[in-house]
Formats: sequence, C-alpha cells, structure tokens
Amino acid sequence: MKLSPLLVVAVAVSAAAAPPVTKALAVLSPLGGSGVSGTVTFAKVEGGVKVTARVTGLKEGAHGFHVHEFGDCSAADGSSAGSHFNPTAEPHAGPHDAQRHTGDLGNIAAVADGVGVLEYVDSRAAFEGPNSILGRGVIVHVGADDLKTQPTGNAGGRLACGVIGAAKAE
Repeated sequence: MKLSPLLVVAVAVSAAAAPPVTKALAVLSPLGGSGVSGTVTFAKVEGGVKVTARVTGLKEGAHGFHVHEFGDCSAADGSSAGSHFNPTAEPHAGPHDAQRHTGDLGNIAAVADGVGVLEYVDSRAAFEGPNSILGRGVIVHVGADDLKTQPTGNAGGRLACGVIGAAKAE
C-alpha cells in the first residue's frame, strides 16, 4: 500500500508536535472481588521517575508492588498483565538494587485502616526507550515481596491492576 505524501507529512508533523511525556497515571481496580483499589502517579524528576501510590482495601502489612509486562487487566486473577516488566533480563530484587527488573517497585505497606502509601524516586523506570513503563500494568499483590525469590519475590496472588497511561503534566 502506497501512502500519499500528504498523509506522510501529517503523520510526521503529528508525531513531531507531541510533547514528551512527563507524567503518567494508573488507576488500580480490584481483581477477583478483592476490594483493593487506588491510584499510582509517575512523574519525571531529576534522577528518574517519582512513584506516588495510594491504595485502599488492603490487609495490614506489606504487599508486593510491581510494573508488569502488559497493560491488560482483563483476567479476573490479573494474569493477563503477564510477568514483571524486565526488558534487561536481570534478576528480581528491590527497587534500589543495581541489578533488578525495571518493574520491581518493592512493597507498599498498609496500616490498620487498609490504606497503603508509597513515594520514592525510581532510577530505572522511564517514559521512553527500552525501560518505558507507558502502557504496562501495575499490580498489587496479596503478600510481601521478599525482594530475592526468583523471578517474582514470592508475593502471591494479585489484588489490583491498573494500566499506566500518559497524564496531563501540571
């Protein structure tokens, strides 16, 4: 199929005019009737991407928190989101370890009222290139991530899922 020169120019101008993504958002929805929901904001800052999460409906304690391969939350158990996002084929570890999956965000800790909050700057996540998290899934797990068991951290089933999408910069 041959494209008209006008269409080629329109596509090129459209792509060139798009500003770079500096903020993204994932709205977490419950999986399998878990009642867990929340939001995760990703913002480009010096040194990486600032991850800010607020999740409700959790049992008290730590819960594995990861970016997964696919932005697909259609399966009731969250399996459609695939495995941890790991474009560099590195071992599973904690969010501050030198060698780790890009998707290893560690744990989100919930207090007695079931609310978990998290905020830190992730040096690996990005909005462009091979470590781009855009369009991928965020999963909150049933149990704590031990930050060492390969390849998942032994965090158990999936409680909530959301898709990371570009958001309006402030």
